[in-house]
Amino acid sequence: MNHAYIVIMAGGIGSRFWPASTSETPKQFLDISGQGQSLLRLTYERFRPLVPAERILILTHADYAQRVQDELPEVPAQNILKEPSRNNTAPSVAYAALHLQARDPEATMLIAPSDHIIEKTSAFHAMVKDGLAFVANEPAILTLGMRPSRPDTGYGYIQYNNNNDRLAGNSLMFKVKQFTEKPDLKTAQRFLASGDFVWNAGIFMFSVATILSAFQEEAPTIYAQLTQDPDVFGTLEEDEYIERVYPDTPNISIDYAIMEKVDSIYTLPAQIGWSDLGTWGSVYERGEKDDKGVVVQHEGRHLIEDTKRSLLRFPKEKTVLIKGLEDYIVVDTPDALLIYPKADEQQIKADRKRLLSDENDD
Repeated sequence: MNHAYIVIMAGGIGSRFWPASTSETPKQFLDISGQGQSLLRLTYERFRPLVPAERILILTHADYAQRVQDELPEVPAQNILKEPSRNNTAPSVAYAALHLQARDPEATMLIAPSDHIIEKTSAFHAMVKDGLAFVANEPAILTLGMRPSRPDTGYGYIQYNNNNDRLAGNSLMFKVKQFTEKPDLKTAQRFLASGDFVWNAGIFMFSVATILSAFQEEAPTIYAQLTQDPDVFGTLEEDEYIERVYPDTPNISIDYAIMEKVDSIYTLPAQIGWSDLGTWGSVYERGEKDDKGVVVQHEGRHLIEDTKRSLLRFPKEKTVLIKGLEDYIVVDTPDALLIYPKADEQQIKADRKRLLSDENDD
């Protein structure tokens, strides 16, 4: 683990969590989960037992660099990698790998979103240690795959080969057969029944040598755009250079650019109490419910009557009276109010965009 680095992606807007999450204060800086800490702080604390602060990097939009520093003052300033534009995850990963290659050519890295919840931390740590040791010794890419508990249509799926496994430490890695983007319900039910599919959690491990080789082969446009002057990485000129070349990289996810194309990719199926907190519905599902199935995120005076299966979130200074709601999401902020049927929550992002029409989404 002496050459292991953690890269936390924290640059999105989190538009599915509007109106709590805005472009000025996106969800990674909010206590969305109701645990008393921001999602970014929770993610950092989860990884901190694995590596020292000097080997935890935060990949974020340039606009949020100071917010990250304020939230995580123990992280060295040079470990905050600033993206001048939102070009999806493939350019982000390439940038982080090039930066780390300049610092430590033997580096292995785990890259993960900043908005996940993992309840079984000890099991997660054991798998990460096994996974990082695996990719340090193999020219392979490894993804943590979450064992599905329901036929969810909001996640991507990974099918793996049950007959092609590798033991690393106490963990079994399986060769990936295919990636499938968000399926319809019938397909998701078939995936769940088959037993050889896992949810794609977007947590990847690889050596910098392996991932940069994959970019050269599978996404050469990204690699070429970012390596016009490869000697600049790790120097004082890196920020200015990235500000100049990064915006012209293609807007594409790491899944499409790399993961769905490379051959030597494995998955490690996991059951670690994972949630990606991708929507208000996921916050409701894991929230503490009363006997009517209501989740209340409010520290002030409130009276909730004849209300069932709803998520209610209000500023602590508000006095709240609600009666007669069923299956609703209600989120109140000083600037905006959301009252929306829980069954239609996948439409919040699009409707927010129609309403505001002035911000980029994550």
